[in-house]
Amino acid sequence: MNTAQMQNFQLTRNAFGQLALTTADGIVHTGVIPVRAFALTAPTEGISLVSTNGQELVWIHRLAELPAIERAIIEEELAQREFMPTIECITSVSSFATPSEWSIVTNKGPATLVLKGEEDIRRLNLYGQGIQSLIIADSHGIQYFVPNRAELDRHSKKLLDRFL
Repeated sequence: MNTAQMQNFQLTRNAFGQLALTTADGIVHTGVIPVRAFALTAPTEGISLVSTNGQELVWIHRLAELPAIERAIIEEELAQREFMPTIECITSVSSFATPSEWSIVTNKGPATLVLKGEEDIRRLNLYGQGIQSLIIADSHGIQYFVPNRAELDRHSKKLLDRFL
């Protein structure tokens, strides 16, 4: 679907809570999934609505261009799918060898994660200007985000540096 066609759709939830996309030609696609093209660098731009088999049905350049109802539905769905707590503080680690258990404080509250190996810490240079962000995956597949490693407190940086 091209950009001109993008505005000619309706997005609702069916009785089972699934997203239902009705295109301009009246075809209803059930189980539609919103996917961000640039989840961390441009989260409100480049959103694709894909079918259950992964086929792109609609490309949305900017969420802000959508009517409020469709925008709210997409934002709600993305929030459920992209749960990524932000690490604010690392209070302790069980060992400097992996696997190790970390006690952390996130924007969602205190948590414990198990780091299987150093390779589960990914370094990102998202914002340019030398700001190093991290994504830390725990043994359960939950990903934790550190937006700016330099902004962590001294104790957290010291613990984290042992794994980098």
